[in-house]
Amino acid sequence: MTATESIASSRPGARPPATPPLALLLDVDGPVASPVTRDVKQEIILDLVALATAGIPVIFNTGRSDAFIRSQVMEPMIEAGIPAGTIIHAICEKGAVWFSYTAAGPGPIHVDRELAVPAAYGDDVRRMVAEDYSAHMFFDETKRAMVSVEQHIEVPTAEYLAEQKLFDADAMDLMSRHGLGVVRLEHHAPNSDDEVDYRVDPTIISTDIESVRLGKDLGASRAVELLAAQGITPQAWRTVGDSRTDYAMADWLHHNDHEVKHVDVRPADGVPDKPYDVLTAADLGLDSSVIHDDAGGAFLRSWRESLGA
Repeated sequence: MTATESIASSRPGARPPATPPLALLLDVDGPVASPVTRDVKQEIILDLVALATAGIPVIFNTGRSDAFIRSQVMEPMIEAGIPAGTIIHAICEKGAVWFSYTAAGPGPIHVDRELAVPAAYGDDVRRMVAEDYSAHMFFDETKRAMVSVEQHIEVPTAEYLAEQKLFDADAMDLMSRHGLGVVRLEHHAPNSDDEVDYRVDPTIISTDIESVRLGKDLGASRAVELLAAQGITPQAWRTVGDSRTDYAMADWLHHNDHEVKHVDVRPADGVPDKPYDVLTAADLGLDSSVIHDDAGGAFLRSWRESLGA
């Protein structure tokens, strides 16, 4: 029995439709959780529960840890009343970690150890943050495969981003000292075998250090597998993100012949030319100033209303 089948069988309830009209594949920071406060508005939680109750698969595809998803998304959704038998999937750390949950709580945590950053490197990053960068950022102790640091909420964004560049350079140097090949944006530093196995990936509130095999496309692949294990094949997908890397979700789904539209909740970075439709807040008649979880919440509400959920 698979993990998905195990958690499904643990609670009675109505089976979701085998071919729901939509499935939602959601980045968390930005579209669901505020990048400022890091928490999730109650109205977003209620819309997520309503959509899941209506049989719409809700899957999170995030760089966040399973601990973050449990505290900021899972527990509020359970409190809001997930029906018995409804399964929510969470793909964390860009595909390296995943679990499912129901009204009864979380199922087993799965970790792909082959995609984990070496522990010795993570230990050195922890020490470096404590000694040199603790005024601006903290080491995320909840990650199981990635190594991540995150901006303190009280630190102004401009100050953090300036310090982030220094941290990222030191993290790259540390990779070289460990004999590991690494890339950050356009800067490649291969190892002695001319290989690059790891990536330093800066976001607006954090830096993730991860296997180059991780990404939102891997998360999309896992999402399709998790639904297939339940016997679910969505008629169409909606992917939602706030950065250029989030387009990889829709890219993978489109390449594998799934009907998909992507929602960009922070399109000011520029909307790339894609072979599938890209939606922004403007498509809902909203002003361009509506971004992040305000835009993500607006789309969730629009889908809920269109389905009568």
